[in-house]
Amino acid sequence: MRKILIVAALLAVAPLSAKAEALSYTYVEGGWTQFKTSDDDLNDPKIDGGYLRGSIALAEQVHVFGAWNYASKSYDYTYGTFKLELNQPELGIGYHMPFSDRVDYTADIAWVRQQAELTVKDVDFGRLTSKDHTNLVRATMGLRGKPSRMTEAWIKAGYMDGGNEFEGTWVGSVGGQINFTKTWGLVGEVAGYRDVTQFSAGVRASF
Repeated sequence: MRKILIVAALLAVAPLSAKAEALSYTYVEGGWTQFKTSDDDLNDPKIDGGYLRGSIALAEQVHVFGAWNYASKSYDYTYGTFKLELNQPELGIGYHMPFSDRVDYTADIAWVRQQAELTVKDVDFGRLTSKDHTNLVRATMGLRGKPSRMTEAWIKAGYMDGGNEFEGTWVGSVGGQINFTKTWGLVGEVAGYRDVTQFSAGVRASF
């Protein structure tokens, strides 16, 4: 919550006297990601991997977006090993409108698929695999803006539900970008729901 308030304050005090370059809704990015579950009994387990994300502006105020997150971790035990793999693709459509010269109001809805696969290699039982997945719908609203010419920040909050397979829950994210050129920048984001937090850091190319 503290991070969200800080970003909201930065967006609110962004100078309005000089019009910034328009925010781009056509970009591709990729990098490192980590999923962390808050669980004292399991010592807050973490699983690392990578992500790809992209967006294409279809019209002046409409864009489509997609992403793919993958993370894995292997564990050893007395009679073998087991590997946990997480796959999370998503696809959605978004709307944006000017809130001020430097800030846009954003809203989006997306399909999200969470899939987990466990592979066990045991000296007695050989290779065993188990898979499970859940299809979710996520809707968010937020603000995206440019506190300065070479920086960008955004905050979003919303709700995610998977029907009988996943009880609805609030979701939120906060992120930012530091631009080196008009095209290239470094991005970072923290997103979460319930006891799960996802950290991401990568490189973005905007067009």
